[in-house]
Amino acid sequence: MRLEEVPGLTPGPAEVLVRLHAVGVNPVDAYIRSGLYRPDLKLPYTPGLDGAGIISAIGSGVKHRQVGQRVYVAWSLSGTYAEEVVCKEFQTHPLPEGISFGQGAAIGVPYGAAYRALFQRARAVAGEAVLVHGASGGVGLAAVQLARAAGLRVIGTAGTDEGLTLVLAQGAHHVLNHRSANYLEKLQELTCGTGVDVILEMLANVNLDRDLGALAIEGRVVVIGSRGRVEIDPRTAMGKEASILGMTLYNASEQELASMHAAFVAGLENGTLRPVVSKELPLAAAASAHHAVMEASTFGKIVLLP
Repeated sequence: MRLEEVPGLTPGPAEVLVRLHAVGVNPVDAYIRSGLYRPDLKLPYTPGLDGAGIISAIGSGVKHRQVGQRVYVAWSLSGTYAEEVVCKEFQTHPLPEGISFGQGAAIGVPYGAAYRALFQRARAVAGEAVLVHGASGGVGLAAVQLARAAGLRVIGTAGTDEGLTLVLAQGAHHVLNHRSANYLEKLQELTCGTGVDVILEMLANVNLDRDLGALAIEGRVVVIGSRGRVEIDPRTAMGKEASILGMTLYNASEQELASMHAAFVAGLENGTLRPVVSKELPLAAAASAHHAVMEASTFGKIVLLP
């Protein structure tokens, strides 16, 4: 990747132009850049799905956004690793006062993945117990906040003392160190012997087989991330009548996207959702950010500043 000067952008009908103040970095950005996703991608390509800033121009037919409005961006037409970005009108969402642009850039992919996994795939409801693997990362912290606000019993995992403290501070009822041997055995005590109802899995190639044994009857594992193949014992799933569910934001319908972002704006307004930004880097350091976002020690969201 390299930084280039390009001509300014102009919004078309039903489009808006956003002057970005912060840009979110996600693992999927690195996957796309590496060729693992979208091998058919036409180059040159501007990466980035998330951002936040101020609308600087609107196209004809735009009715619900106005110039000067603070917004966060979730997907776009031109890519967010830039000073400005063209979006469809409803790829932008109001950014409440009191939420920084950096926090706004931390919403789209992390909170979208967490919400889709919890509520649109697992159909989690208040009173259920949820285990969030890798809860100190961007998606994990979003899941902890969303689950706690919805009345679930939240158990998170992290691999360092700093991560464990952060997950507790963001609303988890309990935290487990996933570097400890047999840490999943503690779930029986924490759930009065029933197991957890929902598991959000960030590294299925390592954890999936053990996850099945940690579930309650009719429990669900949602696979959010995996870096390889895995072998499981189907008999464990049979005995629990368990479900293994995949998820990707790419499959979310316009109605599902509208529903989740309505929930995010409400949560930002009432204080139940507070995105955590761990590191801010200049836009020119995007390549370094791609290395950092893949490290297990990364907490919260990495943000680029145009």
